[in-house]
Amino acid sequence: MHVKIPRVPLVATVTAVVAAAALLVLPSPLRAPADAGIVRIAAKDRAPAAPETTAPAAPPMTVAPTVPEATAPAAPAVTVPGATPVGTRPPVVDHGPRTGNKVALTFDADMTDAMRYQLRSGAVRSYANLKIIDLLERERVPATFFLTGKWVEQYPDVTRRLAANPRFELANHTYGHLAFTPDCYGLPRIAEREMTADVARTFDVVAAYGGRQTRYFRFPGLCHDRKALAALAPLGVTVVDGDVVSGDPFAKSWRPVVRASLDGVRPGSVIVLHVTEANAPMTDEALPHILAGLAERGLEPAPLSEVLGVG
Repeated sequence: MHVKIPRVPLVATVTAVVAAAALLVLPSPLRAPADAGIVRIAAKDRAPAAPETTAPAAPPMTVAPTVPEATAPAAPAVTVPGATPVGTRPPVVDHGPRTGNKVALTFDADMTDAMRYQLRSGAVRSYANLKIIDLLERERVPATFFLTGKWVEQYPDVTRRLAANPRFELANHTYGHLAFTPDCYGLPRIAEREMTADVARTFDVVAAYGGRQTRYFRFPGLCHDRKALAALAPLGVTVVDGDVVSGDPFAKSWRPVVRASLDGVRPGSVIVLHVTEANAPMTDEALPHILAGLAERGLEPAPLSEVLGVG
């Protein structure tokens, strides 16, 4: 069958073809280009976006008011008195600032293998002077106790009593009261390779009792040298000697102990005493006179950390 095709003017046909081609070249106003997101990254290559096309950053108050406990920021770590940067040579202090009226009463609790043997054999009744602790508790006097690990193991109940008192601080006096230098009051000497582990072990033993823990450390006999201090670098401690040494070990009378404790005492002083009854038998008799003498001088006992300016 012959179909008759109407004639279309040539000009109209050309115009239609050109229009169709234009539609293929020009982008549709209803669709964003596929790479529009990439173009917006380079701000210098685009006009400023209209306010409604870019969502503003949410203000802080739009954050959900409740934060799951697991994602809440951790509380800052509590700084333990005496803690120093691990890996650095520990500082050695004798006293605190010479201002105010605070002084520190510190009591060493020694225990060696020989002392343990004395206890087991019955030659010695006690190396824990409970009269000192009774007086401090009764008068509410703050004090700091430098404990050897073996003393803690020998007197766990007394250690718990010390730890339970919020006025008492606990510090480290080695595990077995061995000398860290040659010729230290006749004490047996610890091997250099064992020094770090000895002190670390004592911190672990004492920490189990809780209470007011510190990173204060005192060498037996106050004997130390460069090698001994270097051995403590991994532990992050402060070495505390003391500027007032009472001389109470093996004293035969309480009067010299009192005199030695008061003659050179000043604000910020650290007084070295002992709680080892058999080896310091006059300390409990001297202590009331020491406390009275401090009061007469306008001086007040305080925890070691407070005297050193930490607490």
